[in-house]
Amino acid sequence: MKVTSTVAALAGLIATANAHATFQYFWTNASTSTNTCVRTPPSNSPVGTMDASMSCNVNGNTGVAGKCTVAAGSTVSVEMHQQPGDRTCTTEAIGGNHDGPTIIYMAKVSDSSTAAGSTASWFKVAQSGLITADATTQTYYWATDAMNDNCGKVTFTIPSSIAPGDYLLRAEVIALHVAGGSGGAQHYMSCFQLTVTGGGSANPAGVSFPGAYSLTDPGILFNMYTSFTTYTIPGPTVYSGGSGGTTTTTTKTSTTSTRTSSTTTTTTRSSSTTSRASSTTTASGATQTLYGQCGGTQSL
Repeated sequence: MKVTSTVAALAGLIATANAHATFQYFWTNASTSTNTCVRTPPSNSPVGTMDASMSCNVNGNTGVAGKCTVAAGSTVSVEMHQQPGDRTCTTEAIGGNHDGPTIIYMAKVSDSSTAAGSTASWFKVAQSGLITADATTQTYYWATDAMNDNCGKVTFTIPSSIAPGDYLLRAEVIALHVAGGSGGAQHYMSCFQLTVTGGGSANPAGVSFPGAYSLTDPGILFNMYTSFTTYTIPGPTVYSGGSGGTTTTTTKTSTTSTRTSSTTTTTTRSSSTTSRASSTTTASGATQTLYGQCGGTQSL
């Protein structure tokens, strides 16, 4: 969340190399999580929009032994943190001014432990972007804020209509704090190896990474240090059997904002209260300290 264009711009520059993150855990249900099916990136540094590693991050074409088994139609989560093994909810999952959307893709493959993400066909199953906007005070609440408030978790549904079998799942955050210039958008992604049971017979058409985004897409080339009320999430539309569409942005005209406690999904403003119903995140995690910093493992 940013408060004013000047303060946020300075915070973004300071935090550029100090608040990077990776997706590290997969929740097969509300109570069970594991890191055995994730292709862990070698560092928490971002990937560029046109980089060859845009599919599953650096070295992401190399699989791991584990697979996570999930049922089609089930609710699952991915979990992001700044440092490996640090799941502390008082540290923001992605810190500083690294605001932006969260996006989930899947790709049908023959064997998720060996398949290369760079040759996979990815369909989008969930997304969330700009959730609330107060253009007067330049105060915004993003999907990354909701993720931070939920202890790094992004929750979504495995489409119930897809064919059973192995899939790669690609979880992505796009940080927009330096996206006002070409090539400035920062992509943080990890791929998870899944086996989906049940389901139907659908095999959704997909896109390739790199290639799904361009440097001039309005959601990639974006100046977040201005007054705005909308944001266009890049990439294809969400598969009709997926769990999240384009985020509805609530425009506010109040002058102050606070995040809520860990047991609610309400964004409280001084003039009104708005209940959010994001399809991809549930902001019910521990209350966070804004702009909490944590050193990156590799600088830009």
